[in-house]
Amino acid sequence: MQLLTLGINHHTAPVALRERVAFSLEQLQPALETLKSLWRANGSTAMTPEAAILSTCNRTEIYCATNNAAARESTVEWLARFHNIPASELAPHIYALPQSDAVRHAFRVASGLDSMVLGETQILGQLKDAVRSAAEAGALGTYLNQLFQRTFAVAKEVRGQTEIGVHSVSMAAAAVRLAQRIFESISTQRILFIGAGEMIELCATHFAAQHPKALFIANRTAERGERLAERFGGTAIKLSELPARLHEFDIVVSCTASTLPIIGLGAVERAVKARKHSPMFMVDLAVPRDIEAEVSRLDDVFLYTVDDLGNIVREGHALRQAAVAQAEAIIETRVQHFMQWLDARSVVPIIRDLHGQAERLRQTELERAQRMLARGDDPAAVLEALSQALTKKFLHGPTHALNYARGEQRERIVQLIPDLFHHSGTADK
Repeated sequence: MQLLTLGINHHTAPVALRERVAFSLEQLQPALETLKSLWRANGSTAMTPEAAILSTCNRTEIYCATNNAAARESTVEWLARFHNIPASELAPHIYALPQSDAVRHAFRVASGLDSMVLGETQILGQLKDAVRSAAEAGALGTYLNQLFQRTFAVAKEVRGQTEIGVHSVSMAAAAVRLAQRIFESISTQRILFIGAGEMIELCATHFAAQHPKALFIANRTAERGERLAERFGGTAIKLSELPARLHEFDIVVSCTASTLPIIGLGAVERAVKARKHSPMFMVDLAVPRDIEAEVSRLDDVFLYTVDDLGNIVREGHALRQAAVAQAEAIIETRVQHFMQWLDARSVVPIIRDLHGQAERLRQTELERAQRMLARGDDPAAVLEALSQALTKKFLHGPTHALNYARGEQRERIVQLIPDLFHHSGTADK
């Protein structure tokens, strides 16, 4: 049985293509059933193929265990056909990872090393959901079960032994971590985002993941602000409302294209007074700045600029790179362990056949001995005959191989047989 992972992710394809190959939760079971049927139809295998589909906003990946030699090509064609996309359009963006590469990839994905935000934890839960769906569809077996159980164990080990998810490596992540130093829980805070550009969208994504009490968007263009607010389950307000409503917000994040400050010292002073000096956390990511620099002098206001966050991010990158190296070392060791297990599994059918053949020989000789006893033969003679017959049949294979092998093949058998018999004798003792 061969392991194979095929996929498309944020490294290989734009979001416009990724969203076209995404699977909804309801699609997973029928998709897995058709994929397994395809493999069985296109390749003869004595073992049932296994599959699991991981589908998130950043990736769609199919994890396989199959003996179908054409699995890579047929799966790409199946994925394209399932989503009504020309295979020629999809194929250049697909990666196919066999055996140890598939194992390493699964470990890295679960550990957050392959995520858009390095070290993020959401992907582990998404992977567990994918495995659960595959199990419910009857698409998991020995190989993928073992792969995913070890994947979850590796992710736990990486997160427990390294600081891969501790240090901020983006402006948005740094803003969240700074806010968490000031407020006991962001879930009890009201947040205002000023602007609706890419940076505000990224910050809103990070803060929304902390489930704030309320989220508001203020933007010069009302329609764009409403669209962003709707995405995060928030409320859009007019930019002109800021002076009167600024005191309502515990956290303010601003990033607009204004050439002049849109929040002045006087407005913040009035807001702090209305809040009875309850702390305000403010982040100004705009250049030129949206919030007057003098605001930082106020006792109850914690104001950070893009430079402040930039310093935190640079420190985080250096610290995380050390954690990444440690995580990669853990993963590499665990990949080797899994491949050893996989190699051992490859001889299981041979061992099963050997045991079956030995059992048939034993039954044949046992039946012969029972017939001899039934007709009254001496039991000692029957046991002697039984032992001689079993010994001859046991030695027949090795003896035949030695007699008919030539050259290097014979030398290998000569070297191998003493080891086999030595281990057998040791086991008897």
